Amino acid sequence: MVALLLVVSAARGQAQPPGHDARLADAYASAYDLDHDEAVGKLAALAKLAPDLPDSYRALASITWLRLLFARGTVLADEYLGRISRHDVSSAPPPADVQAEFQRSLSTALRLAEARVAAAPRDARSHYDLASALGLQASWAATVEGRMARAFGAARRAYHAAERAAALDPSAPDPRLILGTYRYVVADLSLPARMVAYLAGMNGDRERGLRLLEEAAASGRPVQTEARFALVLLYNRERRWDDALRVLAQLRTAHPRNRLLWLESGATALRAARPREALQWLDEGLAMAARDARTRMFGEEALWHLKRALALRALARDEEARRDLLAGLEAPEARDWVRGRLHLALGELSLASNDRAQARWQASKALPLFERGADPEGARLARQLLERAGRG
Repeated sequence: MVALLLVVSAARGQAQPPGHDARLADAYASAYDLDHDEAVGKLAALAKLAPDLPDSYRALASITWLRLLFARGTVLADEYLGRISRHDVSSAPPPADVQAEFQRSLSTALRLAEARVAAAPRDARSHYDLASALGLQASWAATVEGRMARAFGAARRAYHAAERAAALDPSAPDPRLILGTYRYVVADLSLPARMVAYLAGMNGDRERGLRLLEEAAASGRPVQTEARFALVLLYNRERRWDDALRVLAQLRTAHPRNRLLWLESGATALRAARPREALQWLDEGLAMAARDARTRMFGEEALWHLKRALALRALARDEEARRDLLAGLEAPEARDWVRGRLHLALGELSLASNDRAQARWQASKALPLFERGADPEGARLARQLLERAGRG
């Protein structure tokens, strides 16, 4: 599975025009509320006002990346709960215009950040600006290009730049976002990959990584939003459901227009085996989505129906669950693993009603979708269902 996402935060650089930080934070808030076009417009205007500062360009690159993940349907925790790997993964190339836009903004951010480090080598802010741009480069390489070696190289440079920023200003919470994320990532690598990371100077420590992110999330500074999003993912990986739901509650309060936070809350409650709570968040989120005319994440409709069906099935409301599953399959687009899970759940319902032929058919439809969608656990469950439905 790809490396953890890292969204860079608003910066407080040198010689900024009045109101720069507030306008940058406002642009990020628009992005977190899923108002992507509005965020880009604000950032483009800000970059014209302060063309020598790296943070606006880095933010433009960051939102370009997030919009691409949104268009691919890969922004939620479900996509990042598997094993972290250093091996390259197959990934469709991004549209050429999106690739060019990202590289243009990121290259400018990197060039300006490196120039500021050269001009002020003892300025913590400059090192953090560089670390953030490199972290974004690593995230793009991992989540968009699937090039893990390139992602690792950029992440290593980001880690060392963040260490330098932390050494120059130990009280600053911003570097803790990067250091905490990469400490966790390295700790979750296989032993050979961990050894390579250690030799490159990147320390792995799962608990220390989480503590650093928690400190950033509690800082009250702009970095806390990015740290909260990271913690939602890591708490889910750690099965710390109460902590994940607590942070999601904070994010829902801060960004009430982001309907995907309700979907994430329902999915987390499902993993915690709390179907009633999950159904509450999913019903609220679906009502929000019905009133929201903005662009949908790729496969969003199918995912809402899948999660709601799983909650209903856990509450023994099988006929309602079946309707949601069928509605999910009728959705115009979906991730392969989501379609696989829809078929698998329909197969389980069929087997429960002793329709073995239908259960086998649904499992046979699910299996290639799981294999194509890189869902080994789903594939295992589909094979089990085929075996169970084949007996008697």
